[in-house]
Amino acid sequence: MNKATEYINLVKETLDKLKHEAIADAADAFFDTYQKGGNIYVFGNGGSGATASHVAGDFLKGASYGLDKRFKMICLNDNIASMMAIANDIGYEDIFIEPLKNFIGPDDLVVGISGSGNSENVVRALRYAKTRGTKTLALSGFNGGKIAEIADISVHAPVKDMEVCEDVHMVIFNILKKEMQQRLMGDSPSMGEVYDARVR
Repeated sequence: MNKATEYINLVKETLDKLKHEAIADAADAFFDTYQKGGNIYVFGNGGSGATASHVAGDFLKGASYGLDKRFKMICLNDNIASMMAIANDIGYEDIFIEPLKNFIGPDDLVVGISGSGNSENVVRALRYAKTRGTKTLALSGFNGGKIAEIADISVHAPVKDMEVCEDVHMVIFNILKKEMQQRLMGDSPSMGEVYDARVR
C-alpha cells in the first residue's frame, strides 16, 4: 500500500500549505454575495466540473436549509444542451462566457475552477466577469496558472497532481459551506440533524 501512503501524505502536505487568508477572503465573498442577493456562478471542466456541480448542490440545499433567504448558486456546466450548442456553434472556449452574458450582474460572484489554472474557457469567463465589474474567485492547482492572476481572489492548491488538487478543492468548498452555515445559523438546527437521524 505504498501508493496509498504516498497519496494520503501528499493530500496532507497540500492542505497544510493552503493560505488560510485566501480561504477567509473567499468566505467573505460568498457571504457578501449572499447578503446582496446576488448569484454565485461556478464552473469547470472534467473533475473540476464535477466539483462545481457538487458545490452548487451543497449550497442550494445544505447551506440554505432552514433559511428564509437562500443561496442562489448556478453551475454553468450543468446545462448540457446549452453547453453543447455553444461548443458546436461557437467554440468550446466560450461555453462559460456565453451564459454569463445572459445573467451576470454587479452583485454576483463568479467562481472558476481549473486544476492547471489555464483552461481557456475558464480564463475567458473570469476575464469577462472582470470587465463587468463582478467579483471573481479562482480555485487552481499546480502553479496557479492564468486564473490565479486574473481573479480578485485566488485559492491555490500548491500541488502538481491533478487528483490531489481536485480533492483539496472539494475540501475548500466544504469549509466555505460550513463557514456560511456558522455565520447564518450559528448553533441552530441544520441539515446535520437530518443526517444524524438517517445514520442512527
